[in-house]
Amino acid sequence: MRPRIGVYICHCGLNIANTVDVDAVGEFARALPNVIVARHYTYMCSDPGQGLITKDIGDLGLTHVVVASCSPRMHEPTFRGAIQKAGLNPYCLEMANIREQCSWIHADRALATAKAMDLVASAVAKAGWLVPLQERQVGVTQAALIIGGGLAGLQAALDIANAGFQAFLVEKGAYLGGRAAQLNTTFPTLERVSDLLTCLIQSINDHPNIRVLTNAQVEKVDGFVGNFRVSVLERPPRVDAGKCTACGKCADACPVSLPDEFNAGLSSRHAIYPLPPSSETRTFAIDDQACTFVQDRICQPEPRCVAVCPENAIDLSLEERTRELAVGAIIVATGAATFDPRGKPELGWGVYPNVITSLQFERLADVNGPTGGRIEIDGKEPKEVVFIQCVGSRDQTTGNLYCSRICCMVSAKQAHLIKEKYPDARVTAFYADVRTFGKGHEEFYDRVRKEGIRYRRGYVSEVYRRGDKIVVRAEDTLMQKPVEVTADLVVLGIGQSPRPETNEVASLLGLTRSGDGFLAESHPKLRPVDTMVDGVFLAGTCQGPKDIVDTLAQARAAASSALAPLCRGQVKVESATSYVNEELCAGCGLCAATCAYGALTLSERTRRIKVNPVLCKGCGACEAACPSKAIQVMQSTPKQILSQIAALS
Repeated sequence: MRPRIGVYICHCGLNIANTVDVDAVGEFARALPNVIVARHYTYMCSDPGQGLITKDIGDLGLTHVVVASCSPRMHEPTFRGAIQKAGLNPYCLEMANIREQCSWIHADRALATAKAMDLVASAVAKAGWLVPLQERQVGVTQAALIIGGGLAGLQAALDIANAGFQAFLVEKGAYLGGRAAQLNTTFPTLERVSDLLTCLIQSINDHPNIRVLTNAQVEKVDGFVGNFRVSVLERPPRVDAGKCTACGKCADACPVSLPDEFNAGLSSRHAIYPLPPSSETRTFAIDDQACTFVQDRICQPEPRCVAVCPENAIDLSLEERTRELAVGAIIVATGAATFDPRGKPELGWGVYPNVITSLQFERLADVNGPTGGRIEIDGKEPKEVVFIQCVGSRDQTTGNLYCSRICCMVSAKQAHLIKEKYPDARVTAFYADVRTFGKGHEEFYDRVRKEGIRYRRGYVSEVYRRGDKIVVRAEDTLMQKPVEVTADLVVLGIGQSPRPETNEVASLLGLTRSGDGFLAESHPKLRPVDTMVDGVFLAGTCQGPKDIVDTLAQARAAASSALAPLCRGQVKVESATSYVNEELCAGCGLCAATCAYGALTLSERTRRIKVNPVLCKGCGACEAACPSKAIQVMQSTPKQILSQIAALS
């Protein structure tokens, strides 16, 4: 039976129609072999546009559909769903990308139109050879894994658990809270972060559906959407929280001293140290990497912390263990790092003690910080303070071209705190552009300026010492002249950067990274929390810089997306996958080495390649790599591809 093909051309508003003559493309399509109808419409993805397609399928008996519009990545699921509702197999659809491949890259209307005609002809030629495929579903393990115990991970785990499903929360550190645990107050409301965090952590620890694994790290992930198998390496807590009274004798006895990363290096700690105040239990933890007994069995004959503990709460003999988890969805909430200001040596961080980062300022301002909430350096209160914004953001010299989104408001909040504590202090903020995009942010910025903070638009070129003062040299871009401002305290508004272990996380889960180094979402508009790996979702600053509000919002969005397959109990999987002709397969394994999704394995019994159709994405890399031509991809067979080439010749 000859195919009956319908062709539908989208204007995409003016995105396509401004450059491509859609009327001419429609007339051209009507003359192609097996084309029964060709139409164009302003927005084919809209309900009326989809209605044109579904009506023609019923009225004209179409067997195949070609849509010439934007990238299939954006709307292929939309059009598949539309033709399926009309009774047509969803795999009897072919798309021609005439937006990204024509109208967006060509200024010449005649050239863009001719190319669009070629692409439509190619798609029609292939569509005639498309065959219906059976949609497949697999069962779902109704539990979720959340990697990362910061704000995003906590909120996502709580939403999963409140929906009635098991949530495994894996945090590599000894405590929950992540970066938020180091912060003093929020902006623009100036609420204490510890109040928010303590409430959230208590809800997590009290929830019967949440299993918290601290001092743990995901080592391996196998399986596919709905059926992931995860290996988690757990390091023992070594301090029994039920026995520990937080007396501190163990820390006093510990001979190891190192900078306290929780206080951003402003103080020191021992290898055994107290957990931060946001932790629900007041207890101590042991840093295995710093403990000389755990690492080298030094601190003999008996570890000093063990010897002095009056409650016998410390056990250094415990060993690591691996736990196997079965989950149906994974949420990645591994967070971000802060920019290392040593990347901007001209600003004097690490050289002058009164040049600090905005994170160090947070610890100084916190009543539980190293100075008990007093903002001072070497015991001296600052009289002149300079804030430098965009340190490590929007900067070609550091390679970070993006805006970190939080720095302007962090500097405004901290400048307000300086004025609140020291009303007579002179405060100057150097900025490139002030970006206050959130709810109530612009009003807070106006409030801060009225308090007497002087904002100067300028690029800081150097920070150096002159006598007892620090001098900030900058170019005032409004006055167009160099300026120098003296200061007792300089605060660098550092931005957010990808964590050093982001590559490991991406490799572990098969994720991609965006150009700025953060983990990449599937689509910035339509699938902002999804990844290219089905069943794996992103939450928080691992995907890009965010403030607390946006972090929590994205965490809830990721949890909602993860809950969809858990609630259904089944998930659809791609049917246009690879298949192997075992008679031709030589068992060389080149295709398995090429597959980015781990969908191909070499059978030890038959010495032939096997395809896991759930993992396979139909990308075709295996087919290109196979020297025996034993692999083909459904809907991209040689007959289909060659027909496209013939239509273009």
